[in-house]
Amino acid sequence: MTLTKADLVKQIYEKDVLSKPDATKAVETFLEIIKSRLSDGEDILISGFGKFVVKDKKARKGRNPHTGDVITLEPRRVITFKPSGVLRKKLNPQ
Repeated sequence: MTLTKADLVKQIYEKDVLSKPDATKAVETFLEIIKSRLSDGEDILISGFGKFVVKDKKARKGRNPHTGDVITLEPRRVITFKPSGVLRKKLNPQ
């Protein structure tokens, strides 16, 4: 199941935490902060949830699967996620 921004807003609103417009604004603001920090190359640690890490990948040789031609893949940034111990325990109870 996919969790959308609208789902988040709805769940916050239904718990009587914020009004629907305020919940929408809070979710949008939270996501904008996350995107801004990641695009600046900063890591994000959300205690009890996990850590988002920005990693730089170097240029490397690759292959076009259709033609078999060798190509150079450009350097790029990727985001990885490492769940916290709390989340790992919740996902894998023993």
